[in-house]
Amino acid sequence: MERQKHYIAVDLGASNGRIILGKFNQKEITFEELYRFSNDYVQVNDAYYWDILHLYSSIIEGLKAYSKKYSDPIHGIGIDTWGVDFGLIDSQGRLAGNPRAYRDARGLRGMKAFHQKYGEKAAFNISGNANFEYNTLYQLYDMVQSKDPQLEAADKLLLLPDLIAYMLCGEASCEYTHASTTQMLDGRTWSKGLIDMLGIKPDLLPEVKLSGEKKSDLYPHIVESTGLSQTAPVYCVGSHDTASAVASVPASTKNYAFLSSGTWSLMGIENDKLIINDVVFNHSFTNEGTITGGYRLLRNIMGLWIIQNCKREWDHKKPISWDEVVNNAKEAPAFQSFIDVDDHMFFDGSNMVGNVQQYCRNTGQKVPETIGEIARTVYESLAMCYREAFVGLEQLKGEQIDVLHIVGGGSKNDMLNQMTANAINRMVVAGPAEATAIGNLMVQIKASGGVKDLAEMRSVIRESCDVKTFSPTDVDAWADSFNRYKKIVGK
Repeated sequence: MERQKHYIAVDLGASNGRIILGKFNQKEITFEELYRFSNDYVQVNDAYYWDILHLYSSIIEGLKAYSKKYSDPIHGIGIDTWGVDFGLIDSQGRLAGNPRAYRDARGLRGMKAFHQKYGEKAAFNISGNANFEYNTLYQLYDMVQSKDPQLEAADKLLLLPDLIAYMLCGEASCEYTHASTTQMLDGRTWSKGLIDMLGIKPDLLPEVKLSGEKKSDLYPHIVESTGLSQTAPVYCVGSHDTASAVASVPASTKNYAFLSSGTWSLMGIENDKLIINDVVFNHSFTNEGTITGGYRLLRNIMGLWIIQNCKREWDHKKPISWDEVVNNAKEAPAFQSFIDVDDHMFFDGSNMVGNVQQYCRNTGQKVPETIGEIARTVYESLAMCYREAFVGLEQLKGEQIDVLHIVGGGSKNDMLNQMTANAINRMVVAGPAEATAIGNLMVQIKASGGVKDLAEMRSVIRESCDVKTFSPTDVDAWADSFNRYKKIVGK
């Protein structure tokens, strides 16, 4: 019997990071969290930064944690993060500075300036990406307009997971799924037209590689300092965390939609071709890459960010568990108030409880006061937004979608899962919760020959992970309330 093979997923989120060990026995995969660490952006004056050296050092600590427990060789390492953010290295291969965080104000400045010069549809018509102020394109354009000295000194732009991989193994390349979040691709390659509009040198952007391609091997000094038995290959995985999460969807048929549920919620379908038209543009859908080189047509939704920040405020007064938040929401009256979860007033994490209340006040609704009322308002509004996106996907697909697969940390919220099933009037399959890490690991397993294709990857996931099914109930009440929701949020 062949021995288990070990793989490492470096899974970085916007609030924490994890080093996950995957053990694969040719049939099933099991998981173990080796190391967890915080990740918070740092505000200095009016700018927001990621502490890239803290992230790098924490990954090294995770590899040390592995070597203390296991002597087995590591057969692969893959890194995934949120989209759009990047760092710059100079001609000597050194960091030009800490990468800025996507909530930094420069993105909005860059988007306004770019649209003023080229119009709102110029970048969309090439890339198929929706116009979001945090897109790499607009962050870069602000740097160009402000003559940022880091940009002047830069030799290569590396998206965040590729920057970390560069620090681990020395290869400067860019993985496709992450590149697809930048609003700078034309299909699967960098757009010459957008490069010209930006006014950057073309060789600033590195080669685009597909998921599953090898970057290089860990530096010898990292192998030695962490106590690993030997070096390990660093692979391109679905380095955009949503791409890895979607790769873990345990679907057995093709007629499904996915919802990657976390700080952000991303609902979409998978396609072989870009879909660029007025319907996609007007409804803020976007085209991003899949691990097979295809496309995810999806909508970005603010997600659990709002309730996470509400809980942070409640915790300052008196610590409260997530179970208590949900139980309070269950006891609150249904359909009292709704918010537009994508309203810009919720983009900043400060004073979130007050912002929820102010939105309801501004729209002439009952103002939620208790923890349960506020939480129920947020959860029901999320479910309504999911319905709105789901209906749009069916219109673009041209047929009814049979099932919604919810993956990621949010899939553990049974109340929200049931609300979502009720709102869309479709069956919901929830799980796996560790979707991003699982997708990351399975791409590595495929790259090293453990499985042959995406179908086999998903077969392994179905054998390895438990899921939970939710059937719709109270659909008439939810349909009636959806009509009221649309009037309130102006959609």
